[in-house]
Amino acid sequence: QVQLVESGGGLVQAGDSLRLSCAASGLTFVSKAMGWFRQAPGKEREFVSAVGWGTLYADSAKGLFTISRDNAKHMLYLQMNSLKPEDTALYYCATARNPQPLGDRTAYIYWGRGTQVTVSS
Repeated sequence: QVQLVESGGGLVQAGDSLRLSCAASGLTFVSKAMGWFRQAPGKEREFVSAVGWGTLYADSAKGLFTISRDNAKHMLYLQMNSLKPEDTALYYCATARNPQPLGDRTAYIYWGRGTQVTVSS
């Protein structure tokens, strides 16, 4: 049974940093691309970043967020710097079908329950 458990969210001020973590189990972690998505209230879930045989970032994350993974520990991370109020959302970890990092949410087959990030101005 695949499980993805996010952690590291919280309430921070604009300009602060957070590091999100995702613990994965029940899958061949090293052979799958992993991604971060987020969903703000009243908005659709949107792509943030993914890592597989390469890395991919949404325009909003480029230069501010860094995705990484530890295949030995089955962990996925998202370092978020210079946070803005518009980064406020529920952040989800997801695993794809194959190693290609993609921004299309339909490429991801397993999802965590999310960790809340709230950035105050």
